[in-house]
Amino acid sequence: MTKKQGTSARSESGHRAGLTPRAVARAALGLLADRGADGVSVRGTAERLGVRMNTVLWHAKTKTRLLELMADAIVAEVPLDELPADPRARVRELMRRYRGVLLAHRDGARVVAGTYAAEPATLRFAETLTAALLHGPSGEREAAWTAWDLLYFVLGLTQEEQSVPAADDARFDRAVAAGDYPALRRLAPHLRDTSFDGRFEHGLDLLLGPGAE
Repeated sequence: MTKKQGTSARSESGHRAGLTPRAVARAALGLLADRGADGVSVRGTAERLGVRMNTVLWHAKTKTRLLELMADAIVAEVPLDELPADPRARVRELMRRYRGVLLAHRDGARVVAGTYAAEPATLRFAETLTAALLHGPSGEREAAWTAWDLLYFVLGLTQEEQSVPAADDARFDRAVAAGDYPALRRLAPHLRDTSFDGRFEHGLDLLLGPGAE
């Protein structure tokens, strides 16, 4: 090993020792904000951090792993303190906070929905959610499946909200007008309604029951 190679190796080792998964996730989230989900890469994260790609690979060997770290960093922003005492109201507030955090990041729902992150922040959030649902009278399977239903609903709705077509996009109207879709024509004004806050609260009412505040 030459003197130059030795210096480079020591420098790289220092980067690797000082870099944490959290720092990698933060850099990747910065990339997400600039470029969107399709623009996130291990290489781009390394460039943003000013380190070699191998340094990032030490913590995230694949893009899948990088997305898992990003997803957990997003979920870590959900505040778990000062929740309502009533279990159903607690669940509703958790879902509101979860949606708010997803919306705070460009393509946030897409990143979280595309991962299976058994990571600390994600598990803490899931523990808080399922503990509240277990207070219900319907048993353990109902609590588990309701948790999944809530997460699927919020992730799907938020993904749609973050990719809603432009207001002047008339493809839906043209397609419905040209075909035999009487039910869709009848409901078109409501289907075009982009009141996502209203849709969100309506969905929570269906899943948790009205009057859960």
